[in-house]
Parts: sequence; C-alpha cells; structure tokens
Amino acid sequence: MIKALRSLAIGACASVAWLALLSHAQAAGEKDENLPPYKMIRSLQHVQDSIVHGDLSSADMQQFMLGAIDKRLMAADRSVFADPRNVDAALIYAMSGGNPKTLAYLASRDIDGNFDNRITDSLGHYLNGKGGLIVETLSKTIEEYKNAPIGPYLFLVYGNAVAQQDPRKAVKAYDWARLVAPGTNIEEAALRRSLTITTHAGKVDEALRYSLAYTRRFMTSPYAGQFADTFVELAVASYGDATRDRIEEILSFMDKPRQREVFLRLARNAAIAGLKPLTKLASERAAALSAPGDAEPNALASFYSNLVDVPTTGILEAVKDIESIPDVELSARDRSLREAAQAVAREVLRAPVAPVETPVASSAQAHTDTQPLQTLSPEALSGSGSKDSPFAAPAAPAPSQMAEKPAAETAAASEAAAADPALATFLTSGKNKLGEIDALLREDK
Repeated sequence: MIKALRSLAIGACASVAWLALLSHAQAAGEKDENLPPYKMIRSLQHVQDSIVHGDLSSADMQQFMLGAIDKRLMAADRSVFADPRNVDAALIYAMSGGNPKTLAYLASRDIDGNFDNRITDSLGHYLNGKGGLIVETLSKTIEEYKNAPIGPYLFLVYGNAVAQQDPRKAVKAYDWARLVAPGTNIEEAALRRSLTITTHAGKVDEALRYSLAYTRRFMTSPYAGQFADTFVELAVASYGDATRDRIEEILSFMDKPRQREVFLRLARNAAIAGLKPLTKLASERAAALSAPGDAEPNALASFYSNLVDVPTTGILEAVKDIESIPDVELSARDRSLREAAQAVAREVLRAPVAPVETPVASSAQAHTDTQPLQTLSPEALSGSGSKDSPFAAPAAPAPSQMAEKPAAETAAASEAAAADPALATFLTSGKNKLGEIDALLREDK
C-alpha cells in the first residue's frame, strides 16, 4: 500500500513538473516569436538525445518542439537565412522528423542562394520515399559537408539511401556519422543499422563490435527492441566456442530483465533452428534470471527447453511438460509452435502400419504409383521437412552440389522406391503431414 501511494505521489509530481515545463516553453515562445531557428534546433536535439538515453517522457516535448520550429520557419523572413546557422537549422529540422513541405517551401522562396539546391533536392526526394534517386548526387556533394553541423545527418541519410546498392558504403557512412556525433540519436541509429547490415552479410566480428557498442550506450532507448531482434539473429547464427565469450560480454551490459528477455528470444529462435545445446543453455539462463513468482517467463523457458526434446528419446516427458503450460502464458506465436510440436510428436509415436500384400501391377500402374515420389521436394525425400520447421536438418544441398552425387547412387534410390509402392505411399503421407506443420508455422510469422 505504501509503495503504491509513493508511486502515485511520484507520478503526480512528474506530471506537475511536465506541465510547468510545457507552460514555460509555450510562454517563452509567445514572448519571443523572433527566436532564431538555430537556437530552437538546439533544444530539439537535446530532447531527441534524451529520448534515446531512456527519457521517454520527452517524447511529448519532441512533438511540441517540432511544431514550434515548423511555425517559426514558415513565418521567418528571407533575411533570417542569411545566417548559415539558420539554414542548417532548417535542414536539420527536416532530417529530424519535421515536415518535408516546410523545407520545400523555404527552398522555393530562396532567391538569395542561401540554400544549396543539391542538398534540398536530395532531401526532398529522400523524405518523399525516393532515396534511390539521391545516391549519385549526394555522393558527390557529401564530402563538402563532412565537418559541417549537418554533416552527421547527411551521412546517416546517405547510408540509408545506399544500403541496398552497396552495404559497405552504407556502413562507412554510418561509421562517420557516429564518429562526429557520439552519444546522440544519430549514433544510436547508425549503430542499429550497421548491426543489421553486418549481420545479414555474415560479418560476425563487425556485428559483435556494433552490438557491444550499442549495449554499452543505448539499451534504454525505445528502439532497443529492434536491436535485440537483430542481436538474437546474430547470436543464433554464430554461437559457438569462438563467439561464446563475446556474446556473454555483450549480455553482461544489460540489466536482468533485458537479459532474461534476450535469453528467451535466443531460446525460441534456437528451438526453431533445432539447436538443442543453445536452446537448453538459453532456457536455463532465462529461468535463472526469473524470480519464482514470474510464472510466464518460467513457463516460456520450460516450453522452449522441452520443444527441442520432442523428436528425441525424451519425447513423452517433453510433450507432457509442453501440454501442461496454460494457453494464457503463451503468445499466439508460441501456441503455433506448440501445435507444430504436437503434430510431430503424434507422427513419431504413431504405430507402424503392417504392410499389405498387393498383386504385381502392370507397367502403366507402376508408373502411376511412382508419380508422387517424383514430385517430392529434396526436403521431403531427406525427411528433414521445411527449412522453417523447428526441427529441420541442415538445408538441402544446392542443385550444383546434388549434381556431384554418383549417378549410380541416385538411380539405385529411384529403383528402390519404384519397386516398393508402399514406400511411395509412406513418403506421400509424410509430405502431407509436413505440409500441415509448415502451415502452422506460417501462422507464426
């Protein structure tokens, strides 16, 4: 009760302080409508940097500042932009979530040549979703602004625009942006995007460096969830003796609730990938970071740990534990996973059907019986299932690799299946069941 009253009192005080600050800002704006835009931009930058460092209460102030700056820029006389600092302020405003139409309006009224048309045109295309059109122009002009106040913003924009065409150039642009704007929302965005590019490119060492830098600086950012998704993808793909210590170091910079969340995500993705050791380890760590009363995290840790045991000798206990978890403690995605695991378990435990003696078929009938076998995918033939299956074996070899198999081996396998229609029937049934499992997993996406 006392804790609840204390929390209520703290919340009331924070609300009063926020209202007082907002009233003061509004009064200041009314008192001095001729405040230079560059001074207003400094306040906006401070607010945005506070947000990525965890001050989520500043989000409302950010919206207020953007509106106030927009109003000031639209009402400004052309002579205001004779000061380069105000030109930079207008450009920074546009690149910080401002109204693109405001920059277009200012550029159209610029008969004094205060704005660089190359920059305003590039930003106009970029802010209207046509980033691919600015790469060539911006690549030729960006070096001129490398050390200017708008430099880090332009490098961030350029990196975003060129990321699809040339990821390495994008990473270099992000590196410069965060080098000249440390501790800012620019560095936070640059680190996040560099991590995504290097992870997808398989650059493990670089991706781990970006991950460490992010966790040391921005784990309280509202965008930390996006970072966690990419980091989990990286950890699952690269986890091993060579990376274990570095991944543990990165996780050590997170507080316990965030560590637990990341370990649960690791356990889930590892279970889907069929990585039993990593699933067990991540599940155990998540459970250790949970208090006894944390029913949902403990249930998820147990669920993921048992999930990878379904196709093994411990299947009965695993299924029993999985089915004992209440639906309310599982998300829709995890309920889909449980249904897939149950479908696999039913097939593993199903009693074999005794072979039925059949008369020798004609050559035409034998040809018909082999049709399902000929249309099966390599995954079905190997019994591995879809690549999206939680229990999938490594991906089937590429066509070029398959072509290297001895022709005699391939012919022998085809003859064996053709000689036994029951085998073809079994494979067809297996394919249908795997299709059901894949359909369940597609609901998870």
